[in-house]
Parts: sequence; structure tokens; C-alpha cells
Amino acid sequence: METVNTLEANDGRSFRTGWAALLGPPNSGKSTLLNQILGQKVSIVSPKPQTTRNQITGILTRDDLQVVFLDTPGLHRLRGTMNAFLLKAAWQALARADVAVIVLDASLYCERPHLLHKDMQPLLGARDRLPGPLLIAANKIDKIKDRKRLLPLMKQWAGMWPDADMYPISASTGEAVEPLVRGIARCLPPGPPLFPEDQLSTVPLRFMAAEIVREKLFLSLHEELPYRTAVDIEDWDEKSQPGLTRIHAVIFVERDTHKAMVIGKQGRNLKKVGQRARLELEELLGGRVYLELWVKIRSRWSEDERFLLSLGFGSAPDMGD
Repeated sequence: METVNTLEANDGRSFRTGWAALLGPPNSGKSTLLNQILGQKVSIVSPKPQTTRNQITGILTRDDLQVVFLDTPGLHRLRGTMNAFLLKAAWQALARADVAVIVLDASLYCERPHLLHKDMQPLLGARDRLPGPLLIAANKIDKIKDRKRLLPLMKQWAGMWPDADMYPISASTGEAVEPLVRGIARCLPPGPPLFPEDQLSTVPLRFMAAEIVREKLFLSLHEELPYRTAVDIEDWDEKSQPGLTRIHAVIFVERDTHKAMVIGKQGRNLKKVGQRARLELEELLGGRVYLELWVKIRSRWSEDERFLLSLGFGSAPDMGD
């Protein structure tokens, strides 16, 4: 076990390229880490667990390396069709990965150490699926006032994963993220770039638009309702009016009461979601956006396998050749 705290330069002998899977329990900061590494948002973030529902790719290209990151749904042991899809997406990422990075909320386990064993069970029960190189990112260290409290945690992780290198980091502030990136690079094989150097993701714009709307829903709703919502882009028109993209998105819920909560009193919540999503979409697309949101009831959609497949649940966007 090696604890890495300083930046080590790449030897520069060859260009390295490969795939890195970001794994870990829900709400451990995987998406925040990916966005921090890339310096741009490609994966939605909210304080609620299970925000990520698909494999999201982020591509980091430098003079000496290209890392294709796979941000995966959080690993858990919840039941249900949708949760089975989420777990499948996480394990599919490992099939392609050259290196796995387990992202853990170190601040959580410092305060509630009894949760560590439970949260690690999905990973400990599937060691044979993990690629050879394994890194552990002890995230959210900015929330730990006494850093000495990390030592007992790291000893526990060393017992679970004796061959893993450990990187205490803060994905939100960027502290010590660069040494982690270099550690990932050392695990990649030599090879040419897989994608153009200016490409940040393989995620289609329609998919990203649906994710942005869903993120704003997550941030505006409470309790478990966000997990009973899904977003589908039914129409995308950027040709009818130059300089304007018209987007028609449908928000699916399972009950009348859920629909009322999404819409809000006098439509205020839906309007707020639409305004926030439109502003981010205009920044993403570099032009004006007309966003129309509708809310539809589809009973037990989260248990409908065909419907989940139609929404792309648990699937990975096109990864290229």
C-alpha cells in the first residue's frame, strides 16, 4: 500500500491512453471528481444519492496522456428493476476499464465509521471483476478538520485492498487531485489517443439536456421523489429558427401526487426548474434556448424494463471504435 501526497512527473517515454472507471457508494463525489479533473461539467451533481444513472464519459487529454473516464452509478444493494439497471451500468464500466478508482467519502466514515463495512460490501463481493490496478480516492478531506482521523480509515482500506494506492483528495476544492490523475496515468498502457484532443465527452447533446433538466429537478425536490422522476427529450429543433434551439422535454412521474409536487403551487416549481435548466443549456449550446417542460404520469415506470431501456437507463453512450 502506498499513500501518495506529492505530484510525480510522467517519465515522458511514451503516450499513454486508456479507460478509468470511477466506482464507489452513492454520493461519494464521483461526478464532482470527474468535473474537477476535466475543468468542465460533463456529469450532473446533486447532494442526493443516485444522481448518476448511466455511464458518463469524460475525456482528459494532455501532451503525454489521454484518460477516458467512466463515471458510474453508485454501488448499492437496493432492490428493484431500476436499481438492477444502475448496478449493471457500474459493472459494465469495469469490463472496459484499464484501472478502477474507488471514490469514498472519507468525511462520512470519520463521523460514522459503522457505515464503512456496509458500503464496501458490493465491491468486496465482486473483487474478481475489478481490473488489476486499483486506486482509492479518499474524498472530501476538506470537511475533516483533524487530518489525523484519516489514518485509521486508511489502515482499514489497506486491509481490504492491500494492493491499492491511496490518494486523500477533495474533489470539490481540487486539493491533491493532480497526484491522483498522475497515478491513474501510470496505470495506463502505451498507445495512441482514442478521441480527438478537443473532445471532452461522448455524451450526445440530447442526453446531456435531459440530464441537466433532471439535475435541476433533483435540486428542487425533497425526500425520495427525485428517484421516481425521469426525463426524456421528445423533440429537438435547431433548424426552424436560426440561433434558437427548441427543446421539448417530458418529466415522467409515477403518481398524481408526484406530478403535483413537480409542478408546485401555481406551477412555480416547474417554472423554476425550467428557468435554471434553460440558462445552463444556453451556456452549453452557446445560443438561445426555448425549453418546454411537460409532466406525465406513467405508473411504476421504474419497474418497467422496456421503458427503462428506451430512456437509456444503465447504458453507456457511444464509446467510439
